[in-house]
Amino acid sequence: MDQHMSRTRRVYWQGVRAGAPFLLVVAPFGLLFGVVAREAGFDMIQTMAMTALVIAGAAQFASVQLLVDGAPVFIAILTGLAVNLRMVMYSASLTPHLGKARTWQKVLMAYLMVDQSYGVSIEQYQKEPSMPVQEKVSYYFGVISAIAPFWYGFSFIGALVGSAIPPEYALDFAIPITFIALVAPSLRSLPHLAAAVVSVVVSLALAWMPYNLWLMIAAVLAMITGAQVEKWLEARK
Repeated sequence: MDQHMSRTRRVYWQGVRAGAPFLLVVAPFGLLFGVVAREAGFDMIQTMAMTALVIAGAAQFASVQLLVDGAPVFIAILTGLAVNLRMVMYSASLTPHLGKARTWQKVLMAYLMVDQSYGVSIEQYQKEPSMPVQEKVSYYFGVISAIAPFWYGFSFIGALVGSAIPPEYALDFAIPITFIALVAPSLRSLPHLAAAVVSVVVSLALAWMPYNLWLMIAAVLAMITGAQVEKWLEARK
């Protein structure tokens, strides 16, 4: 039992170390969201409530920016939901690894599922598929425990200082860097590559659409493409 607990703790800290590099982009990401939310007219309570309840930076940015641009509320909500459709795919790919975890653990992991906790964890699970379920759970919580507090904390600081952060600091650099770091290691299979290419091409072709509607269309078409390519490869086998 002691050896098992020691191993579980060790795996947890491995997760913490694996997630730690993302703190370099989570901090400015959170600051930027806090600033944008206050500029959109959110008060401190509303900003932090959205941060804590949604805990999904890309969806939060997309929705708030649309509200700033004067888009209807239902379009902002629909866009946020579309951006977060990827969480459905994340959940599906994690089920073989975490499906046998305790119910309360799965509920907490679902709440804490963000791009970083998924991307870092799934890469580790694919490297070591024989890890026991509790070690996989421990690793997952290790990754997100290094990230979630920074997201909450720096969103609060951004909301607190608001526009006092000079625009020349260009905090928005954190957004593309985060997703490049997460997506690049995954582009090793044909379905992933096909989905990425379709998303880029459709996004550029439909960039003229109002209220970021191109984002929803590109996301749906990319998911369909990835699934169809995967089916085609399975059929060939």
